[in-house]
Amino acid sequence: MKIVKHSGNIVDFNREKLKSSLLKSGANKNIVDEVLQTIENQIYEGISTKKIYKLAFALLKKSSNSHAARYNLRAAIQLLGPAGFFFEKFIARLFVSEGYLAQTNLFLSGKCVGHEVDVVIKKNDYIEMVECKFHSGKDANSDVKVPLYILSRFNDLKDRSHKIYSKKDVISACWIVTNNRFTSDAIAFAKCSGLQLLSWDYPEKFSLRKKIDDQQLYPITCLTTLTIAEKDKLMVLDIILAKEILENLEILERIGISPNRIKNVLKEASELCKFI
Repeated sequence: MKIVKHSGNIVDFNREKLKSSLLKSGANKNIVDEVLQTIENQIYEGISTKKIYKLAFALLKKSSNSHAARYNLRAAIQLLGPAGFFFEKFIARLFVSEGYLAQTNLFLSGKCVGHEVDVVIKKNDYIEMVECKFHSGKDANSDVKVPLYILSRFNDLKDRSHKIYSKKDVISACWIVTNNRFTSDAIAFAKCSGLQLLSWDYPEKFSLRKKIDDQQLYPITCLTTLTIAEKDKLMVLDIILAKEILENLEILERIGISPNRIKNVLKEASELCKFI
């Protein structure tokens, strides 16, 4: 069976790959097998991966909103755009969960010119800059030009005193984070240059996807019980993570959600964030 990817490339339907992604949603084996059986009965030669995804999402949602929410994770991160401002806040939350201090959207003076820096993190008096490369499309990868450009910015900023957490902070390292993937050349250049990379699937054991699942850092854009407009309102109010709704119960009423719907949203967020 041939299927068509987002990029237009034609590939073989991979049942095991789909099964793996369904299991990551938290659904049990019986539910996953039922979903797979239904999909295999409905797909046809030349179907798009987008249609398969929508079908799988709808079937998971019937069993559990939180399963569908977790299955929707990558698409949900893309909703942190379009400019990536909320993605930067999301990445700052990720580092905070790992024991860092984090500040976003800073303007720092380099040796030659000034630079807007997405995130600056600090742990054990060690300060690092984090540059976020956000893609609104699923197939756009960050190539070698990205670390080349960011390395030049880091070199202009490092070894200089900046007023960030104190009056004399020195940036000692640099991260590049993307919601998609890095090309092999980008990874090779970063390794050679001492840059730290974090992407959807890299590094393999500490990827963005794995960090989100392990620490339950699901963005509110995952939630299937909220509309896009409601998610946007919450992000403007600095509610980025689903767990932050559980810590700020009145925020849903504040944006005009009815009591009955609030119960559904809280149920989904609670089930999502208890996933291990």
